[in-house]
Amino acid sequence: MALIIGIAGAWLLYVKAGDRSKGSDAALAESSLLKPYATGQFSSLILPEPAPAPALPFVDSDGETLHFTDFAGKVTVVNLWATWCAPCKIEMPTLAALAKRYEDREDFDVVVISMDTDRAQAAAKAFIAEHPPLAYYADPKFRMAFDFPGKGAMPQTVLLDRESKVRAVMVGEADWNGAEAIALIEALLNEKGAAP
Repeated sequence: MALIIGIAGAWLLYVKAGDRSKGSDAALAESSLLKPYATGQFSSLILPEPAPAPALPFVDSDGETLHFTDFAGKVTVVNLWATWCAPCKIEMPTLAALAKRYEDREDFDVVVISMDTDRAQAAAKAFIAEHPPLAYYADPKFRMAFDFPGKGAMPQTVLLDRESKVRAVMVGEADWNGAEAIALIEALLNEKGAAP
């Protein structure tokens, strides 16, 4: 009897392990779809196993609380930046140009989130106002940057798919309106099940 129970238990463990590996294989395949775009300035692109974006709140210019799930249905480029970060400020015009390029698409957004403390929020708002059509968002507790794969690095740009899953992370300054960035973003926009 103990032998039968042992065999049954081993079989269940084998089946469960198989189920996990199938899910893991699917996630790895999903992640590897972007691997061809990790070249040139994006050669250090982090391609984590897709997982939901952190549930941390952030605020808009009116102080309304938002979450990444509020952008579900859109490919979202999330940029974590601060006024004290020179590379963050250098790349901001390219993020504004990217937002302008896709501003007619309802399934795409660029969300730039200031990591500045409360004292620097006025300067952060003024800086974003110089880069239309970007909107102002903030995480004045500076928590969010540590919950993404970049682990506190600045600037940190995170690409979310339409299910608000983290698909790619770029640490450091990049040209977000250049050909390499557009190819990466188009790959996400053109994934199966994508809206037209």
